[in-house]
Amino acid sequence: MADVFIGSEAFAAGKVSKYDLRARYQRLLPDVYTTKGTPPSLRDRTVATWLWSQRQGVITGVAASALHGAKWVDHDAVVEVNWPGRKSPPGVKARNESLLDAEICSREGVPVTSVARTAFDLARRGPAGRAVERLDALAAAARFDAGDVMEIAGNHPHVKGLRRVSQLLELVDTGAQSPRETWLRLLLMSAGFPRPETQIPVPRPDGCSHYFLDMGWRDVMVAVEYDGEQHRLERGIYGDDLIRSEYIAHTGWNRVRVIAGHRKADILRRVHRAWP
Repeated sequence: MADVFIGSEAFAAGKVSKYDLRARYQRLLPDVYTTKGTPPSLRDRTVATWLWSQRQGVITGVAASALHGAKWVDHDAVVEVNWPGRKSPPGVKARNESLLDAEICSREGVPVTSVARTAFDLARRGPAGRAVERLDALAAAARFDAGDVMEIAGNHPHVKGLRRVSQLLELVDTGAQSPRETWLRLLLMSAGFPRPETQIPVPRPDGCSHYFLDMGWRDVMVAVEYDGEQHRLERGIYGDDLIRSEYIAHTGWNRVRVIAGHRKADILRRVHRAWP
């Protein structure tokens, strides 16, 4: 039995009884089931959405980006599917949009929008900052060319959100290692700082490998880094980070470290203070 399956098909094939569907499986969507006892993953819910569409829909949006390998997609994200004229069940958004054949591919046996079309859709929807976070994650996993995305834009001149696509594409950076790094980069740029370089290499003492700074400016030797909770809670990471911090300071870099809860105004004040 597949991890996610259509109940009526499995029953007709004699693979499950109606009792089995009630007792051993949980319903994800109308007539779509998975095994009880394990919370469904985003992938499970994405496959379930496609099966719910009678295998006719095309997965789009953030669920499509996850199938293309993008990280940091919430497991409970709404799964978008292009399947016109349908009422969406909870957790699903059925869309009615024009998709050209070249804008559709397959991932794990599921029809999904191409990387470029997925980027086009992500750029058009939601708050701008959140859209750039999602574009960064997609670009890091499956590099896309802005020209290809704009070619798609030219083929769909009347869709909602079109005017901001080119602007947001200019902000995309494959060096972002988390949504909070994207947020921090955009904060610095909106405050008037030059666009920072990301993943700046700093040669280690052995001369054969590098540390990498989240973002910064080589000409003034100022770096800004976002430290997630793992830097504080995991002993191994915390110890390595102390050694890294001492060495990078020794090389002349002035680092501003940011953690969750720091106020925007304080972050910008600290960066201004670090600027020579």
